Amino acid sequence: MSVETLTFGCRLNTVETEAMRRLAAVDGRRRIVVNTCAVTEEAGRQARKAIRRAARAEPGAEIVVTGCGAEVETEAYRAMPEVSRLLGNAEKLRPAAWAGEGEGPGAVMAARTAEAPSVAAMEGHTRTFVPVQNGCDHRCTFCVIPFGRGNSRSVEAGAVVEQVRRIVEAGGREVVLTGVDLTAYGRDLDGNARLGTLVRRILREVPGLARLRLSSIDSVEVDEALLEAIATEARLMPHLHLSLQAGDDLILKRMKRRHSREDAIRFCAQARAARPGLVFGADLIAGFPTETEAQFANSLALVEECGLTHLHVFPYSPRPGTPAARMPAVAPDRIRERAARLRQAGDEARSRHLAAQVGKRVRVLAERGGVGRAEDFTPVRLAAGVEAGSILDVAIAGHDGSRLLAA
Repeated sequence: MSVETLTFGCRLNTVETEAMRRLAAVDGRRRIVVNTCAVTEEAGRQARKAIRRAARAEPGAEIVVTGCGAEVETEAYRAMPEVSRLLGNAEKLRPAAWAGEGEGPGAVMAARTAEAPSVAAMEGHTRTFVPVQNGCDHRCTFCVIPFGRGNSRSVEAGAVVEQVRRIVEAGGREVVLTGVDLTAYGRDLDGNARLGTLVRRILREVPGLARLRLSSIDSVEVDEALLEAIATEARLMPHLHLSLQAGDDLILKRMKRRHSREDAIRFCAQARAARPGLVFGADLIAGFPTETEAQFANSLALVEECGLTHLHVFPYSPRPGTPAARMPAVAPDRIRERAARLRQAGDEARSRHLAAQVGKRVRVLAERGGVGRAEDFTPVRLAAGVEAGSILDVAIAGHDGSRLLAA
């Protein structure tokens, strides 16, 4: 292939990479496209390491770097001799930029419309991510992503529906709606568009879609139509991943989050009452500046109080230029220790969930490699020879601590 891609970070990056693969291949030039992430210091370190490795492996290839890392840490990437060119997030999905007319990073804050990558299928994936929103209007004190993605903007609902329809016509079974601040969807559009109305419209107008899933959401922004869809739409999968970040009110305030501890607990109870069997995942940060042991204990307790199952735990990583980076820091060894305790709590919650599924029958979307995902996003080991993309009704015979085992 003339184009190789390396992707770091979120699902939005994943689908944008797939779109860029096609754009970057138009002139047949050998390119390595690196779509970077800036959410943590480690994400940037890994991307730069991968760039150096790629340059050693293929010294004649053009290495094009884009993504949030290129926007937020522009000079660090520009200083790398291995990097041939930087593309800004505002231009990376435009054919003209790949023809040499791009301006580079720096224009994303002026963007007023959301690009909608036209991807009917994603290489190596049995589900397709559909970006419906980009950017963020909030300014959490630990986060640089708004400066990498710009302000919040939404894709018109009609364009989203057409994209989902094309995916289904191409054989897609599951679509994941994704964005930077997904529950902000529609606020910049005319009319009363919200994420809930978009979900209902997709399910109504694309009856052939088997499964619809949401990526990370902000629970305090969930609208009534989305709650109704969660309660009544069987094709909307019973799994929500919540951007919680912490479980202590003072830490949440210092993060400049928009919800309280009680808001999170109340939402989980309300949503689970509306849809029994609903499973929650969540992002949690360990060791945010000023966090005491008692405040961390509140985050740890949130795993039980919200009934969280699938955790993404992030040791706090200071990002240059953010307010949090100027706050009194927690010692690195304490951050690591708290992250380990959160992960342990997540492992225990997952094990309880897995054990509760033994003996049940679940519907699974088969992926490559003999595994699949249940409707609640739990991974399932399947029998050999199952075709990727098929949806199966399977009996659960046991689990191995991380996955369910089909009979």
